[in-house]
Amino acid sequence: MQTDGANQHGESADSITLLGGVAMGTGVMIGAGIFALTGQIAELAGPLFPLSFIAGALVTSLAAYSYIKMSNKWPSSGGIAMILQKAYGPGVIAASASLLMALSMVINESLVARTFATYALRPFSLESTGWLVSLAALALIIFAYFVNAAGNRSVSGFSLVMSAIKIGGIAVFAVAAIWASGFSSGAFSGPVALTNAEALLASVAFSILAFKGFTTITNSGGEIVAPHKNVGRTIMISIAVCIVVYLLVAVAVGSSLSISDIVVARDYSLAAAARPALGELGFYFTVAIAIAATTSGVIASVFAVSRMLTMLTDMKMIPHSHFGMSGGIRSHMLVYTVVVAGTLAVLFDLSRIASLGAFFYLVMDMLVHWGVFRHLREEVGARASILLAALAADGVVLVAFTVAKLRSDPAVVIYAVIGIAAVFVGEWIFLSRKSGASASPDSNQSGKAG
Repeated sequence: MQTDGANQHGESADSITLLGGVAMGTGVMIGAGIFALTGQIAELAGPLFPLSFIAGALVTSLAAYSYIKMSNKWPSSGGIAMILQKAYGPGVIAASASLLMALSMVINESLVARTFATYALRPFSLESTGWLVSLAALALIIFAYFVNAAGNRSVSGFSLVMSAIKIGGIAVFAVAAIWASGFSSGAFSGPVALTNAEALLASVAFSILAFKGFTTITNSGGEIVAPHKNVGRTIMISIAVCIVVYLLVAVAVGSSLSISDIVVARDYSLAAAARPALGELGFYFTVAIAIAATTSGVIASVFAVSRMLTMLTDMKMIPHSHFGMSGGIRSHMLVYTVVVAGTLAVLFDLSRIASLGAFFYLVMDMLVHWGVFRHLREEVGARASILLAALAADGVVLVAFTVAKLRSDPAVVIYAVIGIAAVFVGEWIFLSRKSGASASPDSNQSGKAG
C-alpha cells in the first residue's frame, strides 16, 4: 500500500495547531526582523525607518496572497516547492526557485544565529570578538538541530512558549522605552523629512526579509490542523502580530537613539536603546528577550527549511546523498541544514548575510507570483490584479535595493548574481543528467540502488 508522502518523511498531519503555527511564523519573523535588521533598515531609511516596516508589511501581505491561494487549494509540507512545480512543471525554473527559497531560509538561520551571539556577548563587551560570535552562533544552530530532531510537537511547543515570552517582553520594552524617552530626543527629536525616497524604498527589501518568516507556515501546510482554512489564517495573524511588534520597537529605538547611534549599534540596537531609556535593568532585560527571540527563530527556521529540502528531494528536484548516515531523508536534511547554516554563520557578517537573503528571496517571490498569474490563477481563484500588484511591488523594491547596494557594497550584488546563476546552472546540469539517466535502460535499477 502506498503511504502519504508526508508520512514517508516523518511528518505528521494535524500535528501543528493554529496557535502553534502562528508561534512558528512569528518566531522566525521576530527573530530576524527586530534584532538583526532594525539597525540596517534605519541606516538606509533614516528617521522615517518605522515607515519601512509598514511598507514591508503591505508588500508582504500582497505576496502572501499567492501562497494562501495555493495552500488553500493544495496544502503541503514544503509548500513553496509544490507551488513552483505546479506553476512551472518539474523543470529548471521550479527547482531553482525552490532552492533559492531554501537558501534564503538557511541564510536567515545564520543571520539570526549571529544576532543571538552578538546580544549574548554584549553584556561582557565581547560582541566584537569574531571567533566568540562565530562559536556562540554555531552552538545555537547545533541546539536547534537537537530540538528539531526531537519531533514536530517539540518544535511547536517550544516555539509557542518562546513566542509568548518574547512578544510580551518586547512589548514591555517598547512601551517602557517610549514612556521614558518620549519623542523629545533620539531620531525623532528634530524635523523629520524624507531626504532620500530611493533609500527608503531600498530599505523595504530588509523589511520584507523581516516578514518572510510567514513562509515557514506555507512550508508546513500539510502538518497544520485543518490546513485548507488555517494556513491562510495563520499567515495573516502572524503578519498582523509582527507589524504591531515591529512598529512598537521601531518607535522605542528611534525615541532613545539618534540615527547615527542606531547605525553604530546596528547589530544590537535594541540593547543599545534600552540602556539610556531604562537603565541597566532594562538593558539586561532586553538582552534576555533577544536571546529568547533569536533562539526560537533559529529553531523554527531549521524546522521549515529541513522540511522544504525533504520535499525537494522527494520531488527529485535536488540531488541527495546519505553520506553513510542512517535514518530517513528528513533526518539527513536536518543535518545538511545546520551544517550549511553553521558554515555561513562562522564565515560571514550580518550585513552581507542579510543582503544575500534579500536578493534570493525577492527573485524567488517574483517567480512565484508570475507562475501563479500565468498558469494557475483561474484554478485557484486568484485575482490577476493582486498578483500583478505583488509582482510589481517586489520588482520596484528589488531594483531600488540593487541600486543602493551597487553604491554602498557592489561586491554583495556580484555575489548575489553569481549565487543565483550558480543555482540555475547547477539545477540545469542535475536535471539534465537525471533526465538522461531515466531514459537509459538501467534507470530503474539505478533508481532502486539510490
